[in-house]
Amino acid sequence: MAKIYYENDADFNLIKSKTIAIIGYGSQGHAHALNLKDSGVKKVIIGSYEGSKSALKAKEAGLEVLPVSEAAKAADMIMILLPDEKHKAVYESEIKPYLNKNKVLMVAHGFSLHFGQIVPPQDIDVLMVAPKGPGHRVRTTYEMGHGVPSLIAIYQNASGHAKEIALAYAKGIGATRAGVFETNFKEETETDLFGEQAVLCGGLTGLIKAGYETLVEAGYQPEMAYFECLHEVKLIVDLIYEGGLAKMRDSISNTAEYGDYTRGPRVVDARVKENMKKILQEIQSGQFAKEWIHENQIGQPNFKAVRESEAAHSVEVVGKELRSKMSFLNPLSSKQENRDKVKVER
Repeated sequence: MAKIYYENDADFNLIKSKTIAIIGYGSQGHAHALNLKDSGVKKVIIGSYEGSKSALKAKEAGLEVLPVSEAAKAADMIMILLPDEKHKAVYESEIKPYLNKNKVLMVAHGFSLHFGQIVPPQDIDVLMVAPKGPGHRVRTTYEMGHGVPSLIAIYQNASGHAKEIALAYAKGIGATRAGVFETNFKEETETDLFGEQAVLCGGLTGLIKAGYETLVEAGYQPEMAYFECLHEVKLIVDLIYEGGLAKMRDSISNTAEYGDYTRGPRVVDARVKENMKKILQEIQSGQFAKEWIHENQIGQPNFKAVRESEAAHSVEVVGKELRSKMSFLNPLSSKQENRDKVKVER
């Protein structure tokens, strides 16, 4: 079993007096920056580009915003929280020139370092702190006094204290409240890509669309197919999230449970696992990374075309219409509509 680190295992004082630059103020960026600030880090600055909408949000939150190069120059610690495909260009032009042996370079996903898009100088600490949840959850759980489990990994340990620094940073964003697991860049990068492609995103969306299309092609109403193959996924996933497969199976009907055991393996059969193995091999060999890097170098034409095609899929069109009637999916807007209605009636 892997060792899990908690609050008492981390010394926040190691980073409390530092200036930390968060490069990017998106989902993860805003959560890291605000959590670190609220934890008491001396100075948290945001590296962004002029006119960025997220930069305006950062200023509204009371954070100092600087061009990336100035933020990198001023910081003791630099956390890159940009999309993977932007790491190389931003690092080379705006971060690398300002690195010295006293600085720490950090990421929240290992892609750019593991696949050689960033090659850091050998005299600095390079590490990863990767929350296992989206940025909004990292922020809201922190505000509630809890945290999101995170991974740490050390790429370079020039100072001899990289692990301690990683744990201190993890504590600053609230991760040690939930548990921090140590891994390495290879394991984190390859398992993360595999999970996204084979199960969490690619596998799940493929399964949803295949089920939806099967029902519609058999003559059933698209709305019924949507509810059965997409809408109810959350109900099942929530049960699995709370208590594993066992809780889900304990909560559904015996009919559903029997269908799970006897029909599930016919859908996700040995051929599916063989395809998963091929996907993993493509990740391990670097084939996927090369393909994605090339796609960005030529302007993402295939990526954008598939994105547009997927947005026009029937399950999306039908779902958008159905969700527009589900006020519970956006309770805040529903409350606002009710307030507006009351004002009109008055």
